[in-house]
Amino acid sequence: MVSGVALGAQSYSFRDRDLDGALAAMKEIGIGYCELFSGHVEPRFNFREEGAREKAKAWRLSQEALDKSAEVKKKFDAAGIELHAFNYSFREDFTDAEIERGFEMGKIMGVKKLTASSNVSTAKRVDPFAKKYKIFAGMHNHSRIVANEFATPEDFTAAMNGMSKYIAVNLDIGHFWAANFNPVEYLKQNHERIVTLHIKDRRKNQGPNVVFGEGDTPIKAVLQELKANKWKIPAMIEYEYKGEDTVAEVRKCFNYMKQALA
Repeated sequence: MVSGVALGAQSYSFRDRDLDGALAAMKEIGIGYCELFSGHVEPRFNFREEGAREKAKAWRLSQEALDKSAEVKKKFDAAGIELHAFNYSFREDFTDAEIERGFEMGKIMGVKKLTASSNVSTAKRVDPFAKKYKIFAGMHNHSRIVANEFATPEDFTAAMNGMSKYIAVNLDIGHFWAANFNPVEYLKQNHERIVTLHIKDRRKNQGPNVVFGEGDTPIKAVLQELKANKWKIPAMIEYEYKGEDTVAEVRKCFNYMKQALA
């Protein structure tokens, strides 16, 4: 916690190493909160390969997935890092069993929130399981405005309309800004439905990911809103720009955020 704000990282930031390596890196940097990338739990399937989709489905529905979830929880507990959310991206082609398995895995991990790069139309299939397990599903946005994908405020509204409180928002402020929407205003108006934030720096009009402070995403203003209003929404670094040393770059991001809260 920095000035009352929970600063953490999406473990996708450490996608160049396995979970043990990611945990070691977070400990080295001093990061105490994590949103867990599914790629640090599931085998790394190459979905361009024939049969990969069926292999992924088979793994998710296997006992191994549940055993791995228990193993993950033990590793986070041992590292002293709070596992805040599990990123499990429900897609339109998921079976109901695959959707439910994400919540089963999350329950074993001890999280109260899942995050998902999902389809807008899939929310109505996710909601019954979210209610059953009492685990929030935060829908994650990207910057490209494409039918049935999350990018605009209206996409979030469409997904949440008529659903329970468990269908929520995982707001990526860099992507939101690059798509020419204002994350500060969205946060002010919708903070009760936001379960976590992804922090990255981009420029408007689909600008690239850049070093924190080199873009014009209002990172400081977003963090100051969390601080001023005491909103318990974790701000997770999602390191996506190109750098030579992942640990050094994520540390740089972490320090930038701490300074923004000073």
